[in-house]
Amino acid sequence: VQLVESGGGLVQAGGSLRLSCTVSGSIFSMNAMRWYRQAPGKQRELVAEFTSGGSTNYADSVKGRFTISRDNASNTGYLQMNSLKPEDTAAYYCNAVLFGSIDRYWGQGTQVTVSS
Repeated sequence: VQLVESGGGLVQAGGSLRLSCTVSGSIFSMNAMRWYRQAPGKQRELVAEFTSGGSTNYADSVKGRFTISRDNASNTGYLQMNSLKPEDTAAYYCNAVLFGSIDRYWGQGTQVTVSS
Protein backbone atom coordinates (compact mmCIF):
# COMPACT_ATOMS: atom_id res chain seq x y z
CA VAL A 1 0.00 0.00 0.00
CA GLN A 2 1.27 3.44 -0.90
CA LEU A 3 0.01 6.96 -0.50
CA VAL A 4 0.96 9.02 -3.53
CA GLU A 5 1.03 12.77 -3.04
CA SER A 6 0.89 15.52 -5.62
CA GLY A 7 0.03 19.17 -5.97
CA GLY A 8 2.84 21.02 -4.27
CA GLY A 9 4.73 23.85 -5.87
CA LEU A 10 5.72 27.48 -5.75
CA VAL A 11 3.02 30.10 -5.27
CA GLN A 12 2.88 33.75 -4.32
CA ALA A 13 1.46 34.85 -1.01
CA GLY A 14 -2.31 34.99 -1.19
CA GLY A 15 -2.46 32.21 -3.74
CA SER A 16 -3.91 28.72 -3.54
CA LEU A 17 -2.79 25.14 -3.96
CA ARG A 18 -4.56 21.82 -3.66
CA LEU A 19 -2.63 18.81 -2.42
CA SER A 20 -3.76 15.30 -3.28
CA CYS A 21 -3.07 12.00 -1.55
CA THR A 22 -4.16 8.88 -3.44
CA VAL A 23 -4.23 5.35 -2.06
CA SER A 24 -2.41 2.90 -4.30
CA GLY A 25 -2.33 -0.87 -3.91
CA SER A 26 -5.43 -1.34 -1.79
CA ILE A 27 -9.13 -1.72 -2.41
CA PHE A 28 -9.89 -0.18 0.96
CA SER A 29 -10.66 3.50 1.27
CA MET A 30 -9.42 5.95 3.85
CA ASN A 31 -11.00 5.72 7.25
CA ALA A 32 -9.07 8.66 8.65
CA MET A 33 -6.46 10.99 7.25
CA ARG A 34 -4.07 13.64 8.47
CA TRP A 35 -1.94 16.23 6.77
CA TYR A 36 1.30 17.18 8.47
CA ARG A 37 3.93 19.69 7.48
CA GLN A 38 7.54 20.22 8.39
CA ALA A 39 9.56 23.32 7.74
CA PRO A 40 13.38 23.28 7.85
CA GLY A 41 14.62 23.29 11.42
CA LYS A 42 11.13 22.82 12.86
CA GLN A 43 9.18 19.92 14.24
CA ARG A 44 6.54 18.17 12.19
CA GLU A 45 3.16 19.85 12.74
CA LEU A 46 -0.33 18.42 12.38
CA VAL A 47 -2.17 20.72 9.99
CA ALA A 48 -5.54 19.07 9.43
CA GLU A 49 -7.33 15.79 9.87
CA PHE A 50 -10.58 14.02 9.36
CA THR A 51 -11.26 11.31 11.89
CA SER A 52 -12.94 7.93 11.69
CA GLY A 53 -15.84 9.52 13.51
CA GLY A 54 -16.36 11.97 10.69
CA SER A 55 -15.08 15.14 12.31
CA THR A 56 -12.48 17.51 10.92
CA ASN A 57 -9.88 19.39 12.89
CA TYR A 58 -7.42 22.11 11.95
CA ALA A 59 -4.39 23.75 13.45
CA ASP A 60 -5.18 27.27 14.60
CA SER A 61 -2.65 28.63 12.11
CA VAL A 62 -4.64 27.34 9.12
CA LYS A 63 -8.26 27.57 10.29
CA GLY A 64 -10.41 29.34 7.77
CA ARG A 65 -7.78 28.98 5.04
CA PHE A 66 -7.26 25.22 4.61
CA THR A 67 -9.90 22.56 3.97
CA ILE A 68 -9.42 18.81 4.21
CA SER A 69 -11.67 16.53 2.18
CA ARG A 70 -11.80 13.16 0.46
CA ASP A 71 -13.30 11.50 -2.55
CA ASN A 72 -14.10 7.86 -1.83
CA ALA A 73 -14.68 7.08 -5.49
CA SER A 74 -11.07 7.84 -6.35
CA ASN A 75 -9.71 6.95 -2.91
CA THR A 76 -8.06 10.34 -2.70
CA GLY A 77 -7.73 12.84 0.10
CA TYR A 78 -7.21 16.53 -0.47
CA LEU A 79 -5.92 19.59 1.28
CA GLN A 80 -7.19 22.80 -0.28
CA MET A 81 -4.96 25.66 0.80
CA ASN A 82 -6.11 29.23 0.22
CA SER A 83 -4.70 32.60 1.22
CA LEU A 84 -1.27 31.06 1.51
CA LYS A 85 1.38 32.80 3.57
CA PRO A 86 5.17 32.52 3.48
CA GLU A 87 5.00 30.77 6.85
CA ASP A 88 3.06 27.95 5.19
CA THR A 89 6.25 26.99 3.35
CA ALA A 90 7.08 23.40 4.28
CA ALA A 91 7.10 19.81 3.11
CA TYR A 92 3.58 18.43 3.44
CA TYR A 93 2.88 14.79 4.24
CA CYS A 94 -0.35 12.83 4.23
CA ASN A 95 -0.95 10.06 6.71
CA ALA A 96 -3.91 7.70 6.55
CA VAL A 97 -5.57 4.68 8.08
CA LEU A 98 -7.58 2.51 5.75
CA PHE A 99 -10.80 0.68 6.51
CA GLY A 100 -10.05 -2.81 7.74
CA SER A 101 -6.59 -1.90 9.02
CA ILE A 102 -4.95 -0.31 12.03
CA ASP A 103 -1.75 0.53 10.17
CA ARG A 104 -0.93 4.13 9.36
CA TYR A 105 0.60 4.88 5.99
CA TRP A 106 2.64 7.90 4.93
CA GLY A 107 2.89 9.72 1.65
CA GLN A 108 6.25 10.63 0.20
CA GLY A 109 5.82 14.33 0.88
CA THR A 110 5.34 17.29 -1.40
CA GLN A 111 7.02 20.69 -1.13
CA VAL A 112 5.00 23.86 -0.83
CA THR A 113 6.86 27.14 -1.16
CA VAL A 114 5.09 30.45 -0.70
CA SER A 115 6.94 33.56 -1.81
CA SER A 116 6.30 36.99 -0.34
